[in-house]
Amino acid sequence: MTLFDDNSALPPDQNEPAQSPAPLDPASPAPSSGINPELPLAGDPITLAATLPPPAFAPPPPQRSYVPDDLRISWSWPHLLVFLLFSIASQFAIGITVLAYYSMERHLTQAQLVKFLETDPKLLVGTTIAWFGLMLLFLYVTLSVLRGSPFWSSLGWRKFSTSSLTHSKGRPWMYFLSGCGLSLLVAVASSHVKDADHTPIQEFFKNRTGAILLMTMAVLVAPLVEETLFRGYLYPVFARIISAIAHFFGMESTAAFRTGVASSILLTGVLFGLLHAPQLGWTFGLVSLLVFVGVIFTLARAWTGTVLASFLLHLGYNSFLAVTSIIATKGFTQMPPGS
Repeated sequence: MTLFDDNSALPPDQNEPAQSPAPLDPASPAPSSGINPELPLAGDPITLAATLPPPAFAPPPPQRSYVPDDLRISWSWPHLLVFLLFSIASQFAIGITVLAYYSMERHLTQAQLVKFLETDPKLLVGTTIAWFGLMLLFLYVTLSVLRGSPFWSSLGWRKFSTSSLTHSKGRPWMYFLSGCGLSLLVAVASSHVKDADHTPIQEFFKNRTGAILLMTMAVLVAPLVEETLFRGYLYPVFARIISAIAHFFGMESTAAFRTGVASSILLTGVLFGLLHAPQLGWTFGLVSLLVFVGVIFTLARAWTGTVLASFLLHLGYNSFLAVTSIIATKGFTQMPPGS
């Protein structure tokens, strides 16, 4: 069997002259090609596609997104769940490490060790800063290193844009002064709360070292870390999760998103107050005031679209507390009675 057994596939005989095609009769109809002659340039696929009506299954034009840029995040509830587990585990690990070290180093009984851990200002400030550092490290590794996202901007740290200024959303110094005013308002309100002077945080003011450490952390560390965690990380993910749940249960997209934002503002405020509840002895009135403060901070973040606004509020709030404490104690040289 040869390669060309099929006669239809035989090559032309080289010795036979090539036959020219028969001339076309002008009167004969043109051969049918399957192309509508009325279409211009019907043989051009691009022109043909442009002249045909759109198919019935053509997708609708894209709609304008209702999600602002500052809430377009790369993480969702799985990352949030891992973050919460890591936060609890890291705090537990720090506590176990400190307990093991001091029990072996100082040979204290369990009761003595617990009292020491609750009252030593250096230890309390040190463990808090270590815990803050571990949580920021977790976010940096999981969001920036593993995903390649810019760390600060992806967590909502952005400059005040020109559009924000033209829409009367304020200037940076206004938020700082507003934080000072909020601090004064809360100080006046807390003076009417029962047992406000008998809280664990008052232990820091029993000596000059503790007061200085507390105020230093309150001004230089707490606003940066807490705003990054609460308003930079938790606020947008809570808003997206709650919006998705509301939309799943039939709420219209825009209404679901607004519900998510409002719920996230309230939720982050509650969590902010609960974070400080142990320092306030779980006093209901003081914790409620801190919840109110947290809601105000998140409102500023939501209104301006940047964590910088809530940071400046927080910085002004804590700075006012520090300045008034310095003035009241004359530079921490005259501590309150009982110190």
